[in-house]
Amino acid sequence: MIRHLVLFKLNEGVGRDDPRVVAGAQAFSALGDQIEELRFWECGWNITERPVAYDFAINSAVEDGDALKRYLEHPAHQAAAARWREFGTWVIADYEF
Repeated sequence: MIRHLVLFKLNEGVGRDDPRVVAGAQAFSALGDQIEELRFWECGWNITERPVAYDFAINSAVEDGDALKRYLEHPAHQAAAARWREFGTWVIADYEF
């Protein structure tokens, strides 16, 4: 299994209530039901206000590298990621467990 973690940071001046951000969060929330390669899916907003904290997180799992590739190339994932490019940046970690 591969754990796929993503942490998002909203760009300066962009708030959670921005309509683009709301739509982006909804797009990622829906992926768990849209992409069969996902074995585990959760996402949500950070609840702390520490300066080093990111704003939004995805914690997911897939079977193997091929499944990760299919997930990343899936049109629904591509569309959700494209939304976030408008207002945020992110870091990713993928590891086997």
